[in-house]
Parts: sequence; structure tokens; C-alpha cells
Amino acid sequence: MAIAADIFDRLKQDHDRHRELIAGIEQAAAGSDQQGTLFEQFTIDVKSHAAAEEQALYSTMLRKPETTDETRHSVAEHHRIEVALNDLAATGAGTPEWMEKFGQLKHAYLHHIGEEEDEHFPDFARYLTAADEEYMRSVFDTRKKAEMRHAEVTPEKKEEAKE
Repeated sequence: MAIAADIFDRLKQDHDRHRELIAGIEQAAAGSDQQGTLFEQFTIDVKSHAAAEEQALYSTMLRKPETTDETRHSVAEHHRIEVALNDLAATGAGTPEWMEKFGQLKHAYLHHIGEEEDEHFPDFARYLTAADEEYMRSVFDTRKKAEMRHAEVTPEKKEEAKE
């Protein structure tokens, strides 16, 4: 299970980076260029992370009946977070509405990664085979790099989002 620890540690590294970006966004002056730059970095990294995590980890865990419900729950949360990111990007930066939506996104995202780290990852590790672990290790970073090249901030109001 050493490789499983490696992949979960790698995912947690991204989560820690996202926590740092959230803190930076909160500390930056509302509507400032710094806040906008940090939000763009956060958006691109979170979208890339989610896509790579879904291909490396969640595609593996969907094949295991014991973890299917947890996996579906996490993938659904990824979708809701992406919709919230797009909605926030379509909202006027620095406005009270933007700050309120950012607070909601922060809460949802921190809940999601906390649930992954504290509940899902330890549970998932129990069901991984050596082949699963090798697949995840070989896919995550490669997929994340590819996703980073294509990820973008996509302003789209929540009510216009495709379900």
C-alpha cells in the first residue's frame, strides 16, 4: 500500500495548495488584481486537479462496489464546485455578491476536501490492488499537467449552467 499512500499524499499536496490560494484570495483587497490572479490560479488548479483525480482515482473506485456511493458523491461535488467557480467568475469581482459567493464556494470546497482526506481516502485504500495503485500513480500527474494546459476560467452564471 506504499503507492496508495503516495497517490493520497499527492492529492493532499494539491489540497494544501488550494487552501493556501483560498487564504490568499481572502487576504487580498476585494476586487484587486492580486485577488483576481489568485482566483484564476485557484480555478485552473482545482479544475485540473478534479479532472485528473476523476480519471486516476475515481474511475478506479467506481469499479469497486464497496466504494461506488462515495465515489459518485465526490464526483457530483466536483460538478457543483465547477458550477460555483464558473458562476463566481461571471460575478463582478470585489462586489458584496462576489464575496458572498466566494464564502459559499470556500465552505463547499473545504468540506469536499476534508471529506476526501478524512473519510474517502482511508476507505478507498482498503480496496486497492497493486495494479490499481500503479495505474493511479502513472495517471494523476500526467493527466493534471495535460488538464492545466487546457483549463480555463469560464464565466457562466449558475442559472445558465448545464446540468
